[in-house]
Amino acid sequence: MVIYIHYKLHNNVKKKFVLCLTGAPKPKLHYRKEVEIRTTLQELSLYFIFLINLCILTFGMVNPHMYYLNKVMSSLFLDTSVPGDERTNFKSIRSITDFWKFMEGPLLEGLYWDAWYTNKTLYNLKNSSRIYYENILLGVPRVRQLKVRNNTCKVYSSFQSLMSECYDKYTSSNEDTSDFGLKQETEWKYSTPNSSSPWHWGFVGVYRNGGFIFTLSKSKSDTKNKFINLRLNSWITRGTRVIFIDFSLYNANVNLFCIIRLVAEFPATGGMITSWQFYSVKLLRYVSHYDYIIASCEITFCIFLIVFTTQEAQKIREFKSAYFKSVWNWLELLLLVLCFVAVSFNIYCNIQIFLLLEDLLKNTEKYSDFYFLAYWYIYYNNIIAITIFFAWIKIFKFISFNKTMSQLSTTLSRCLKDIVGFAIMFFIIFFAYAQLGFLVFGSQVDDFSTFQNAIFAQFRIVLGDFNFAGIQQANRILGPIYFITFIFFVFFVLLNMFLAIINDTYSEVKADYSIGRRPDFELGEMIKKSYNNALEKLRLKKPQKDGDDKGMKGDLAEQARREGFDENEIQSAEHMKKWKERLEKKYYSSEIQDDYQLVTQQEFRELFLYAVELEKELHYVSLKLNRVMRRISALQN
Repeated sequence: MVIYIHYKLHNNVKKKFVLCLTGAPKPKLHYRKEVEIRTTLQELSLYFIFLINLCILTFGMVNPHMYYLNKVMSSLFLDTSVPGDERTNFKSIRSITDFWKFMEGPLLEGLYWDAWYTNKTLYNLKNSSRIYYENILLGVPRVRQLKVRNNTCKVYSSFQSLMSECYDKYTSSNEDTSDFGLKQETEWKYSTPNSSSPWHWGFVGVYRNGGFIFTLSKSKSDTKNKFINLRLNSWITRGTRVIFIDFSLYNANVNLFCIIRLVAEFPATGGMITSWQFYSVKLLRYVSHYDYIIASCEITFCIFLIVFTTQEAQKIREFKSAYFKSVWNWLELLLLVLCFVAVSFNIYCNIQIFLLLEDLLKNTEKYSDFYFLAYWYIYYNNIIAITIFFAWIKIFKFISFNKTMSQLSTTLSRCLKDIVGFAIMFFIIFFAYAQLGFLVFGSQVDDFSTFQNAIFAQFRIVLGDFNFAGIQQANRILGPIYFITFIFFVFFVLLNMFLAIINDTYSEVKADYSIGRRPDFELGEMIKKSYNNALEKLRLKKPQKDGDDKGMKGDLAEQARREGFDENEIQSAEHMKKWKERLEKKYYSSEIQDDYQLVTQQEFRELFLYAVELEKELHYVSLKLNRVMRRISALQN
């Protein structure tokens, strides 16, 4: 409970007293302001060191050459046209005929570089191809396909006389595992999937490992004959649902592996959908001197992780359930979990590389499955990216003591209920329009082909990225109506309502701060005060003196004598003022803060006696005022 008591003895003599009554002290849950300031600065300094170390660690994983290597390889295998048709490349092929043209043309020419551009041997190839003369082809490429069985779907009775075969979309239960075709070579026999290999998520299905597999030869002519033989014997059938082309490269100049996967999906509707993956990864982690600097940062990161984990465990033990009431504490726990996951991924990747890399490079006549290593390395990179994102967000915890940041957090907390109510209304309308767009335009407009695509398409409409011509062409009546009403209700009405909620709440918070409310302490003021104290200790700045305050006190007393106050009143006022200053110096700073300090029973007794004496003074002043008012009334009469 906080009591503010004001009384005015005269126009120039004003008194103010603040009485703070609190319950029993809990020293474990409350700290004095100086201790809190010192602790915050220490935590901020330590966290900045951790953040700098994490930035060095993460940027050391990324190499600008990764982008250029991916760009060069994608240009070679995706943009090169097939012979006889400059408009057809891997991105644009839509039929089995174009697929075989790509296999016997751009793929074959891109994989085998056996001579310099002057048809002279530049170096000893050692029975291996060097793409663009710099990238060694590791092992041999692999081609595999997955098929589905016949009669995996049901034909309507009226059409059974016209169509006796039916091949459904790919699922693991519909997969065809029986041998077919010539049945002599491995490409005509089913190979069981490896349990450790990850599944592939394509456009029209999720595909597991295994299938009908064949590896290419070291010889370009042998590989071309192999392609021709497979094409003539119909290796691709109506049951084929996907074909994978996998191979790996290594560039010693930049110490990067490039794992490439080209995918051709054959949906049940017919035609072909192509996709691709280019992963440039640094599997050999510690080669140069800079790599060992990164290794030292990894060790430092683990030390920080242990320290932060110990600190949070102590806080949980100390505050128990109250610890989980703070959003920042939840962010701390999330960051620690992500750090532990990242460390686990790193250890797992390094162990797998150590165990598998030598075996993969040993036999150059077999396919080297680096896709498994690249897959986990990419996941590790994603975890690190999420970790450093939340690590930067945590900085707001330390700068939230700033006035501007405090206003922002207060605004968001105050309008949270209004935003939740608005979000419910917004998403009801938003999903209603998404379902309308999916049902009306889904069969003709790519942006609305699925319900998920329709949702993201509407977000792009809000941002100004839309295809109105496609919507209008899909439905000349409902298309414009959908677009105009969506823009009106979502963009002009709902979004402006959202901004109005934020703006009104911010105005209220700003008004509260303008009449005296402040955050617990200003981070900038803390740093400025510490800086001034350091200058005073180094004798580079003169300390402030109290002479001016004493002179001001003497002037006020002399002014009170001239205005008719007797010596007893002046001495009593000075005594109470000294008592008030002593109490404020002991319990409060120059400004009344929100976090009041606790008082003991003895201190509360002193405050109570002071309040009683203050009440007597107020009663005495009231009597004098009443006497003056009666004299004024008598003179008027």
